[in-house]
Amino acid sequence: MKTALSRVADRLLPGSAATYGSLPTLLVVLTFVTGVMDAVSYLGLGHVFVANMTGNVIFFAFALTGARNLSVWASVPAIAAFMAGAWGEARLAGTPAGTVRRFRAVAGVQALLVSGAAVAAAARGNHTVLVILLGCGMGLQNAAVRRLAVPDLTTTVLTLTVTGLATDRPGRPTARRLTSIAAMLCGALCGSALTLHAGTAWALILALLLLLAVAAAASAPTERNHS
Repeated sequence: MKTALSRVADRLLPGSAATYGSLPTLLVVLTFVTGVMDAVSYLGLGHVFVANMTGNVIFFAFALTGARNLSVWASVPAIAAFMAGAWGEARLAGTPAGTVRRFRAVAGVQALLVSGAAVAAAARGNHTVLVILLGCGMGLQNAAVRRLAVPDLTTTVLTLTVTGLATDRPGRPTARRLTSIAAMLCGALCGSALTLHAGTAWALILALLLLLAVAAAASAPTERNHS
């Protein structure tokens, strides 16, 4: 399994196997998860994002001017939870920052948070509780991926990816950027379909299964240290 993931990763980031191992493949999976998460939060939890903080800041501004279907307080818990998750990632004990072991630990904690959100969703729990759990998990993910700094695979932001796709000449990064965009799109499609037609809990179960797979597949021998 590790070899197959590394081969896929080497196609996304040629020559990366020795440095990143299977990590680029796992980051594509997390990009898919991001699409699922934001579909769940926007469609099922009151027009708020748990991964896209740019959108939340803008929604907050719209709500201040009286825009319909937007609450001033909807974005605040998401932003606060995201920041708390990012802060917590920097303080995870036992694993050096910027390593695959740290990444695996983050994926495991995020899976735990998503499992709590899935249970809460199945029990028709308070939306704010779900937003906090999911936002905290996405903050953890974003901080961990930022430390790893794998090119074009931020998992939560596509603005610079789209910019690079439009401004740079076609080359090796093009496939990687297109894959990242496609992963987010497919995640959002699956997340929205499940949220609208099956329920929020089922979309969260999909995200949970993927996070568990990422945590299981992340391997310490291919870790990369960042100072």
